[in-house]
Formats: sequence, structure tokens, C-alpha cells
Amino acid sequence: MLLFLIAALRAVIEMLGLCCLAQGFLYLLAGPKRASNPIYQLFAIITHGPRQLVAKCLPVGVSTKSIGLICFLMLVFLWLGLAVMRKFI
Repeated sequence: MLLFLIAALRAVIEMLGLCCLAQGFLYLLAGPKRASNPIYQLFAIITHGPRQLVAKCLPVGVSTKSIGLICFLMLVFLWLGLAVMRKFI
């Protein structure tokens, strides 16, 4: 049961990480027109929760680019940590 929960949590984190990565690529590709891009808006809705959580943990005044990057890195480290945890359980 515990292995299933770790695998399910890892899958959710993987999906969020890939959405953050795709949103970052669209940020670079679409430029200032990204606000009207429906795919970018979809990724923004999906990653809103993790980005908001990271923003609350960081000091006030950190740029949104940094929040997105730190959110992606946090998700990668969580994903790797769950992979290691799954190996030893």
C-alpha cells in the first residue's frame, strides 16, 4: 500500500514538473504574447498551486521567473527523493 502511495505521489509530482517545464519553454517561445496563448494559460492553471506555495516560502520581492525556476527545482528534488524512498522501502 505504501509503495502505491509513493508511486502515485511521484506521478503527480512528475506531471507538475513537466507542466512547469513546458510552461517555461512556452514563456521563451511565445514571448509577450504568452498571456493570450491557451496552452500557456492551461499550464499556468495547473502549476498555480505549487508556484503559490513556493512564493509563500520565499521572501517578498522575488521575481516570478525565480519562483517558477525554484518551483521546478523543488519538484525535481521531491521526485528524486521519492524515487530513493521507493528503492529502500
